[in-house]
Amino acid sequence: MAKLSPEQVEAALAELFGWRREGETLVKEFRFKTFREAMAFVNEVADLARRLRHHPEIVINYNRVKLGLTTHDEGGITEKDIEFARQVESGERPRGGPTEV
Repeated sequence: MAKLSPEQVEAALAELFGWRREGETLVKEFRFKTFREAMAFVNEVADLARRLRHHPEIVINYNRVKLGLTTHDEGGITEKDIEFARQVESGERPRGGPTEV
């Protein structure tokens, strides 16, 4: 899967609320009411990663979760990363849901 052009990434970001580009990575931060809700979300992301065979960078800080998506083999953002972000956005959220950061 080929690395996307900056214009392709920007077009995709226009449809992905709260996601941004940091270098060659798509990034979004989520905030939850509790640590347990944050961990439930991370487990959902882990299930998605297993299904898509594409694994995000995940940083957990109590009730905050930061996801980073990049395709290391291609040296940047590909359609795999965009699709992963879309599926995160369309998925069910743990009760209490995240609040956007």
